[in-house]
Amino acid sequence: MSDQHGISAALAGDQAAWDMLVGRFSGLLWSAVRAYDLSAADAADAVQGTWLRLVESLHTIRDPDRIGSWLFTTAKREASLLSRRNRGERLMADTEHAHPDPARAGQVHPDPAVTVLTADEGRRLWRAVEEMHEPCRSLFLLMAAAPDAGVHQLAGRLGMPSGSYGPTRGRCLNRLRTMLTAQEATP
Repeated sequence: MSDQHGISAALAGDQAAWDMLVGRFSGLLWSAVRAYDLSAADAADAVQGTWLRLVESLHTIRDPDRIGSWLFTTAKREASLLSRRNRGERLMADTEHAHPDPARAGQVHPDPAVTVLTADEGRRLWRAVEEMHEPCRSLFLLMAAAPDAGVHQLAGRLGMPSGSYGPTRGRCLNRLRTMLTAQEATP
């Protein structure tokens, strides 16, 4: 079923079309929200929020062939909103409980600088992946969405022979490394 047909059928209330959309793009959504260091519950909320946005906006999708990009971007926005909300809640909780709790003495707290740098690296990585051309973009998204999938599965999902997957992945990794190195060199 093409994306155009799937969207049209979903708009008409076809449950099978919705199931197809969810089955096809759920892994992509999870890969988008994983970059935001959310709890499992918040990540699930971000994915669910993305599907809700699609239900609300399905009739406004101009290019059905770009539904995957729309979903990926929307999932990142949902995750970013939850992440910012959670940071605000943690900051409020920290200021409300400014007096040290003896029961928590000796607990190791993550260094905020490390947390920020890790999140920033994740955002830089996914921005670079978004800028890549095919098949690299799809390859990285699929690798993130299905980290336990084997070479044959990944190659099949990408529509390439299994023997081409390794060399293609190597070229894509080299391109990504070059892009990230160039970003680091730019002030």
